[in-house]
Amino acid sequence: MSAVLAAAALLLMAGCTDGGPGAGTPPGGGSSASGHAEPTGSAVPSGTPSPVGAPAKGSAKVTGTLTTGLKSPWGMAALPEGDLLVSSRDEGTITRVDAKTGKQTLVGSVVGVSPAGEGGLLGLALSPSFATDHQVYAYFTTESDNRIARMIYDEKRPAGQQLGTPDTVFRGIPKGSNHNGGRIVFGPDKMLYAGTGDSGESQLAQDPKSLGGKILRMTPDGEPVHGNPSADSVVYSLGHRNVQGLAWDKDRRLWAAEFGQDTWDELNLIEPGKNYGWPTVEGKAKKPGYADPVAQWKTDEASPSGIAVAEGSVWVAGLRGERLWRVPLAGAGVVAPPEAFLTEKYGRLRTVLAIGGDQLLALTNETDSRGSPEAGDDRILRVSVH
Repeated sequence: MSAVLAAAALLLMAGCTDGGPGAGTPPGGGSSASGHAEPTGSAVPSGTPSPVGAPAKGSAKVTGTLTTGLKSPWGMAALPEGDLLVSSRDEGTITRVDAKTGKQTLVGSVVGVSPAGEGGLLGLALSPSFATDHQVYAYFTTESDNRIARMIYDEKRPAGQQLGTPDTVFRGIPKGSNHNGGRIVFGPDKMLYAGTGDSGESQLAQDPKSLGGKILRMTPDGEPVHGNPSADSVVYSLGHRNVQGLAWDKDRRLWAAEFGQDTWDELNLIEPGKNYGWPTVEGKAKKPGYADPVAQWKTDEASPSGIAVAEGSVWVAGLRGERLWRVPLAGAGVVAPPEAFLTEKYGRLRTVLAIGGDQLLALTNETDSRGSPEAGDDRILRVSVH
């Protein structure tokens, strides 16, 4: 899908932006279908692979469309019964999508969201105690910062009025027109993990006192966790440019996807205290003191946002690349180079969500000002993967 010349110029200036050309020891601490050229994604093992891994070759097939007409969708979280909550970056709202019919119901607006550029209402996550506390966590941009807040979701109230007042649990994450990060997940330890961006100030990524360009780990109340690299800090790893993908595998390992600048996008295996190199290195560098990515892509082939783990592989949604990447795992390493699916068939992909077995949901992102929206955009696709 084409872009206007002005947008292309901005991308050249900014590099690869948002698709532009319980306390204790943390878990895991220790040719495309469209006929395009074969992808050049490459992989490098990290750690010692287990003897058995996912098959080197896989598949991904869209089996249907769950819903259409979403506007600037960004985050997606599954409710216990299977329905979805979807955030709108630019409208600052959360919508519930029926998992069977695709019917949309406005849950409400998040007070305090100030959308601009790549900022706005971003990631969503359910409280580990959602069954009893009914709390939804959201990462969003305000007039002064990026922050994380939680809200009570009362589905018995009228549509559009079902969100309580945001209770800020963590504030002060640097904001910018680009590189706001925004993905949040609760880990198997019931702690909250957040991927942040460098907000366009690359030096922040190497500053351990800055919250920019980091992966953060905190309690549900936003406090540092015992087992973090520094006892009084929520910083879990550093040297990141713009983390928008976080997911756990069955062995409690944390994987993260981030945008490169001009050379390499990355998939990283995250370990506490490690430095992932930005801005000193980009992609595989084999430089002492910096962790190499497990997989990497040219920036025009990926611009990775949300990720999910299913069928033994990490599945990576590509914005600028307009494709779904599969990275087959073998323990902490990989079996084979990444494979691309759905290439340029459905437009920009913002995130993917594993919903059990071989099933994923993929969220398109043509209405975020960088796509070329068509009738029905944006949509949630049902995808069967192997």
